Amino acid sequence: MSRSRPAAGGGRVIAVPAERLGRWLDGVADRHGAFTDVAVAADGAVTVTCADTTTAVVRLPFGWEPGPAPMTALAVAARRPARVGVLLVRRGRWAVGVFDGDDLVVSKVDARQVQGRTAAGGWSQQRFARRRGNQTDAVVDHAVETAVRVLLPHASTLAALATGGDKGLVAEVLTDPRLAPLAALPQTAPLDVGEPTKAVLVDTPAQFRAVQVHLVEPGDRS
Repeated sequence: MSRSRPAAGGGRVIAVPAERLGRWLDGVADRHGAFTDVAVAADGAVTVTCADTTTAVVRLPFGWEPGPAPMTALAVAARRPARVGVLLVRRGRWAVGVFDGDDLVVSKVDARQVQGRTAAGGWSQQRFARRRGNQTDAVVDHAVETAVRVLLPHASTLAALATGGDKGLVAEVLTDPRLAPLAALPQTAPLDVGEPTKAVLVDTPAQFRAVQVHLVEPGDRS
């Protein structure tokens, strides 16, 4: 199912499943008229203009080669499996995995208890804050070790890194010098995930493989 959200400056940004891109673009042409112009930018984004002036800017999550027939090449490239590393971290839980397309090749999901909030004040609150901070640091340390074991051996084969969860904790994990090859990879749009369970990890390709389309229809310009 395609997901959409309002776009800055007008129109909508729509996440289109990779396998449906060709059919989705055919639907745009059916509703708005044949494509009158197709332009490929240096960064690989494709802008198509329809007969009624509707525009769709299509961005694949990974690099591709336009070729002589860019729309056909675009649809083929969207379906082509890419190897992607996934790093999900939230307070108390983390998950990492390597995917070939939708297929999970290797993964590790783990957890470590972190205390919840307390209503206590004064010195008790300060002691709690220090203890909770230490527990959070331990989560980061364990997530780093998991990423070193599971993701790092595959770093040279990855097209991109997809991350999700707590942005601050993810950033802390990636500051470890050992993970520099992962931190240097192109990153997909941040993943919108809940607790990093195995089921959540398995579902992430639906997000990181999705094609982002900025659709602006004539009514959006009025």
